[in-house]
Amino acid sequence: MLELRKADQRGVANHGWLRSRHTFSFGHYHDPKQQGFSDLLVINDDRVDPAQGFGTHPHRDMEIFSYVLEGALAHQDSMGTGSVIRPGDVQMMSAGTGVRHSEFNHSKTEGVHFLQIWIVPSVKGAAPRYQQVHFSDAKKRGQLRLIASPEGTDGSLGVHQDMRMYAGLFDGAESTALDISPDRYAYVHVARGSVEVNGEKLSEGDGVRIRDERQLRFAKGDHAEVLVFDLRPLERPTM
Repeated sequence: MLELRKADQRGVANHGWLRSRHTFSFGHYHDPKQQGFSDLLVINDDRVDPAQGFGTHPHRDMEIFSYVLEGALAHQDSMGTGSVIRPGDVQMMSAGTGVRHSEFNHSKTEGVHFLQIWIVPSVKGAAPRYQQVHFSDAKKRGQLRLIASPEGTDGSLGVHQDMRMYAGLFDGAESTALDISPDRYAYVHVARGSVEVNGEKLSEGDGVRIRDERQLRFAKGDHAEVLVFDLRPLERPTM
């Protein structure tokens, strides 16, 4: 079963320098029916003006991903990490016992567009850690590339949770399929472009909760970039 969440149904935050769309409840946006899905808690679609960003602030016990679509994002944290994240890079910060960090647009002239993704970890109080891996377009073209997994399989980032995240690029005749175990959920987010998933057309910003499906088929992409999450069959309470 596919449960579609259209892009224009997402929450909106406009702070001038930051324009964000929230797939799930976040900050001042609260929808009791949108409290995340399984261990996937946040997908924020953020656009940040030149030389602007998020000042130093704390996190703990959360797996936080940054997935840059356009521009460059500068990261600094209390672990001593300093990096710049560009398209193709996937950055993950395991907050664990506690970490402070900042994220700023690295450019003084161009905007940055990125996805901020939060996964609830399976353990609390883990040691904080930072990871960053580059996945070239060639590794995602017409296929789903594993970019995060519990074991850090095949060069993916290691995450403290029973979940797997894939990224793919689809255009024209490119197509692929992903098998889903009968005891698993999945979530698909279209970062840009459009693509058909099991015959359902999804456009930029659309997402879909997936239950009781044994396979996901991706086809008829139009400059599409997608993220796919393989998740535990967990339902979050509405409140």
